[in-house]
Parts: sequence; structure tokens; C-alpha cells
Amino acid sequence: MITRMSTLFLRTLREDPADAEVPSHKLLVRAGYVRRVAPGIYSWLPLGLRVLRNVERVVREEMARIGAQEIHFPALLPREPYEATGRWTEYGPTLFRLKDRKGGDYLLGPTHEELFSLTVKGEYSSYKDYPVMLYQIQTKYRDEERPRAGILRGREFVMKDSYSFDLDDDGLAESYRLHRDAYIRVFDRMGLRYVIVAATSGAMGGSASEEFLAESETGEDTFVRSTASGYAANVEAVVTAAPPAEPVEGKPAAQVHHTPDTPTIETLVDHLNAHTDRTFTAADTLKNVLVKLRQPGAQEWELLGVGVPGNREVDLKRLEAAVEPAEVALLDEADFAAHDFLVKGYIGPKALQANGVRYLVDPRVVTGTAWVTGADQHDHHVVDLVCGRDFTPDGTIEAAEVLEGDAAPDGTGTLVAARGIEIGHIFQLGRKYADAFGLDALGQDGKPKRITMGSYGIGVSRLVAAIAEQSHDEQGLVWPREVAPADVHVVLAGKDEAVRERGEALAAELDAAGVEVVLDDRTSSPGVKFADAELIGVPTVLVVGKGLAGGVVEVRDRRSGERTEVPVDDAVRHLVDAVRA
Repeated sequence: MITRMSTLFLRTLREDPADAEVPSHKLLVRAGYVRRVAPGIYSWLPLGLRVLRNVERVVREEMARIGAQEIHFPALLPREPYEATGRWTEYGPTLFRLKDRKGGDYLLGPTHEELFSLTVKGEYSSYKDYPVMLYQIQTKYRDEERPRAGILRGREFVMKDSYSFDLDDDGLAESYRLHRDAYIRVFDRMGLRYVIVAATSGAMGGSASEEFLAESETGEDTFVRSTASGYAANVEAVVTAAPPAEPVEGKPAAQVHHTPDTPTIETLVDHLNAHTDRTFTAADTLKNVLVKLRQPGAQEWELLGVGVPGNREVDLKRLEAAVEPAEVALLDEADFAAHDFLVKGYIGPKALQANGVRYLVDPRVVTGTAWVTGADQHDHHVVDLVCGRDFTPDGTIEAAEVLEGDAAPDGTGTLVAARGIEIGHIFQLGRKYADAFGLDALGQDGKPKRITMGSYGIGVSRLVAAIAEQSHDEQGLVWPREVAPADVHVVLAGKDEAVRERGEALAAELDAAGVEVVLDDRTSSPGVKFADAELIGVPTVLVVGKGLAGGVVEVRDRRSGERTEVPVDDAVRHLVDAVRA
């Protein structure tokens, strides 16, 4: 297929859009791939749609390879199935809810576990029907509070979601493995640099869960990996190894110290080191952070105290993952005013528990450990407050930030951190949704058998942005051949009629050979054409210009920057070989 730039619906831009924060956003807009309609909502223009469709093609081919079958559900969905699983409320404000003219409740689908479950229940009833793998590629909707980075984090996006239905856990494990392997092939074909990390299941529910993260400094997800093993995990999924408990006998008695003007950990440590004969560090202190939780559908907030070692901050993402599906927020001044036992900067566990506030601590806070923490009165801290003797937490919580240099949870090496873009997520859901809808199959013994499910998502439109984040240079985009909008970009670099005729002929021969061609047949200057070719990012550029007089054309490799002069009569064969290599 030949795409002529003289008629292509395309307008490239020389300046970055004002709202663009990351390279993919800047370049996809400048190169005319997408256009903003509203915050988090984008139109796909012809070249962008081609890349999106190529991503979909790769996904479809690998889904077919494992035997998954494609179906398509509506995006407009009734409330009732999501009410049955509790997700009508669990999704909170991220769900687009609406009413029809008769007052019926609907939503714009963020994900479709409920519909897949009900569909399989309606069609299949015997063990002979299983296993089943179904998928769709469809537009999804989430009311992101702060949509950002163009199509990386939008309110409307294209996603591939597939679901497996098996008779037992061994079958689920095999379906999970098939999807995992398929995802590896998908992302390898697209030339992505990615890691597979342990993850949390969140509102999806289920047990085993892994994320595929495209490595990128602009990614929203922080992950860690061990320096000595293959361990890797999203920070929300890192499990802290608790040290062994210590005996409480023989520990010094807790003592309250006057610590004026020490509302921060740093000022507290400095004061203690200056006024006692001991040496303290931030890790010896217990920082108590107050938050409030609201369960889905509830009106009232619940106070929660979170205790972490003072050398660490509370990581809100880890905290949110730990208390999901509850909504979480930090306390404001009105909250402190309403609870006079909360002495800001000097909060200790005793006042929390005396006033019925649930108190959860970091797993490092074990029985027998002694801490410096708030004494629940202004300008006072208590030293040697011993867990299990002077206070007893209500449990533990994974909310403290994970730091580089922490011991890896698998016991090998230490952790290093990096950032990534979530491009895929796979879950072993188990029976959460089958239980909600009574999804059973009649077994060989004539008894009903509860189906177990897996869920597997790929961010299709997000993949376009993730690839652009990894595949660009100062001049523009550099698409991997598998997803590029064309195979060869032919630039007619000159107004000579011979140049035009030969370029047109080469484009036609390439087209006849099955090569997709973008032909820049505009009357623009060569400089403008070269700049657009670099910006658009087709992997191979053929320049038909002044070299034609000497019987040669120039082939440019957009990725390596290599330029090769090729005899004009060999150009088509050379390019076909390059495209099919």
C-alpha cells in the first residue's frame, strides 16, 4: 500500500505541545499520530491508528497461538453484575456512572470480569466444555483524577483483556503459564525492554499476580530487583522480612523525655544525641502517621494509625494497596481538631489504643524491640517503649517505603530500584467471580464443580506510548518494524522530473512486492521532508535525489542512523530484504 503524503491527513508540528510532560506525549502529538480532545481523551489520526492496529495484530496473533477466542462486549454496562461482585462501590470515583432516561443505573466498563463470567455461565454447563479462554480488544473507561502523559494515562483507552476458565487449580496454573508465555512473545516482538515483577491483585481480587513493566524513567510504577537473583517486584508487592522477636525481659523501662521543638524525626534525633549519653539514629524512632479510611459505600471515615521506623516515609501507594478497596486520605486540620488526643508531631501508640484507634505497624516492629516515639503530649517523647510490653499493635501493614539497599525478600542480595510503565498484568483470580455468579460445571461424577478463573490484561493503546518512550531520539520517533505505520518512507529529494518519476516507480515496485510505503510526494523542500521523515519514525527511509544522476539512491536506517548508497536497480531487492530480515 502506498500512502501519499500529499493527500495524507497529517500536520506535523515543530514545537512541543504546552501540556506535554514526557517524550511519547510530545512526539506522538508533534508527528501527527494523536490529538487531544479533552483531559485524558485523544483522537487517533491515520498514522497513529495504523500503529495501534499493528499492536492489536501482534496481540491477536499471540492470543490465537494459545487457543484463545476473541469476542466483544459492550462498553455500556448495567449496574447489577457489578453490584453482585461489590465493584460498583469498590471502584469508587474512578468509575464512570450514568443513568438512562428511565433512571436505570449503568457504567462505562473499566474491565469485564463480570460479563465474561456471566457469558460463560449462560453458554456452558458441563465439564466437557472446559477449559475455555476468551478475550476482547476494546475501549475501557476510568475517571482518572489526574490524567497525564497523553495516552499513557488516559480516561479512555484500548485494552486487551482475556479470561481463562478451568475446572481446577492445575488447569488455572496451565492457563496462566500459557498467557505469561504469550505476553513474553508479544513484548519481544515489539522490541520492548521490560521486566516481569510480582504484583498485588488490588480490586481485581485473586492470588498470584505479575506485572509486565516497560523500563522507563517516566514510568509511574516503581519496582525493585535483587542484585543477586531474579527477584523483582512492584514496590506495592514487596513483603518485608520481619526480624525475630526479642525477649522483653531486661529491657530498660520506658521514660518520657522533655524534647522541646522536635516535631520532626531529624530534630528529635539531634536533641536526644545532644542531651543523653546514648547515640540514636532515625531507625531507632517510631513514626506514627494518622490516616483515615472509608470503606466502599460507607459514609463515615475510620481513623487508622500507621507506625513505621523513622528512617522511612509512608509510601502512599503501598498503603493504598494494603487497605484496598478502602479509600485512604491523610488527616487534615479539622480532623486533628476533632480528636484532641492527637498531638501533632508527638503522637504515640498509647493514646491511639486508649481511644480505640486501630494501630498497625511495619513488620520490623516486633515483640521486644524498643523505640523512641511520641509521648502524646506536646514537646515530649518516650524512650525505650517496648513492643509487646508497653504497647501491642493491632497488626502489621506494608506501608513503609522500600529503600535501595534493603535486603531482598528472597534472602539474596540487596534491592535496587527503577521505574517502569505497566503494559501487562496477569492474575490467577481463582473463584471470586465464579462464586459471585454461581459459575459451575457438572463434573464427571454428576456433581457441580466450581470454575476457577484467570484474568490477563494488556494495555494496547498504552503500548503505543510505551514503545515511543523507549524508541525515539532527538529528531523524533523510531518505530520497531513490527508496529511501524509503514515499512519504507520514500523521500523525493528534488524537483527534477526524473527524481519524481523514478521515486514513483520505486514506490510502485515496493508496493507490488508487499512492502507498505509512505511516499513523500509533496512540493516541500528536502529539509522539511527529511525532518518529517525523522519525526514520523518509519524504520527505513529511501532517499531518491541527486545521487540518481550517478545511478544510486540512499537508504537510511532510522534506528542506527546508518546511510548506504545502493544502485538504483538493486534498491527494491535491497529494501525487501531489509523489511523481511
